[in-house]
Amino acid sequence: MTFGFDPVSNPAFEVFEPEDNNTPFVLNSPHSGKIYPPSFLEQSRLSNLTLRKSEDFLVDSLVSGGVLHGMPMLKANFPRAFLDVNREPYELDPKMFEGQLPDYINTRSIRVSSGLGTIAKIVAEGEQIYSDKIPAGDGLSRIEDIYKPYHASLRQLLARTHVKFGCSVLIDCHSMPSNVGHAYHINRPDFVLGDRFGSSCSAGITHAAKNLLQQMGYNVEVNKPYAGGFITKHYGRPQNGLHALQIEINRGLYMDEIRMLPNSSFESFADDMTIFFKQLTGLNWDDLHGTQPLAAE
Repeated sequence: MTFGFDPVSNPAFEVFEPEDNNTPFVLNSPHSGKIYPPSFLEQSRLSNLTLRKSEDFLVDSLVSGGVLHGMPMLKANFPRAFLDVNREPYELDPKMFEGQLPDYINTRSIRVSSGLGTIAKIVAEGEQIYSDKIPAGDGLSRIEDIYKPYHASLRQLLARTHVKFGCSVLIDCHSMPSNVGHAYHINRPDFVLGDRFGSSCSAGITHAAKNLLQQMGYNVEVNKPYAGGFITKHYGRPQNGLHALQIEINRGLYMDEIRMLPNSSFESFADDMTIFFKQLTGLNWDDLHGTQPLAAE
């Protein structure tokens, strides 16, 4: 089942290659997709605007300047509300489906219980997505036809990078609401960097990214409240030269969160992100404390 996606004219995801791949950094934007399959919209009880509240709105555009500085970028075109590749492949709630699911699905994760499994039950604001149960075959096809090829492409990018440079650094790009809850309006920092408390990425890389953003005037937290999701945990093996760092960007910096539109600061903020990636890729590996590339075989 293709869900209307076509590898040539309407791909479910794309890789953007730099002219000169001269750095071990790789960009990933798994939640910025905005092509909503017609069959999915027919299944949903929500308006298109409400469904889009789960998007990392325009994050792919914000970080695309990294490609100019040698970083290949993988980005999803399918939306997060349709399929979330920042989950295990089979984190599914069986109550959402009509028909038989495999015995090996993970029904007990915190993400499934909160309605945000591989195929989400709710959008970011807690509203139920579907008007009825989904055919089990539909859900499994999303995983087989889109989820697995997406991760195969990401693995290929990282493996190629690791072979070329002796290491790889995945920068997994996301966005977060500007405040916590409507009742308290606790403002979040400008950026949250997540390295799974040091288990997915060298501390040197995390601290370098933090310092660069702070020098640009931004407020940065590490691992609070986001330490990194499935992608960060799954691909980060710093002891093997495979680093993964999640970046959460405060949406208030660049968008109108109610109307889902860029705000007047979008272009200048995108320029800042390009400068950040230029500086990050320009750092000497010796300055990152133990993250020097190993000699390629």
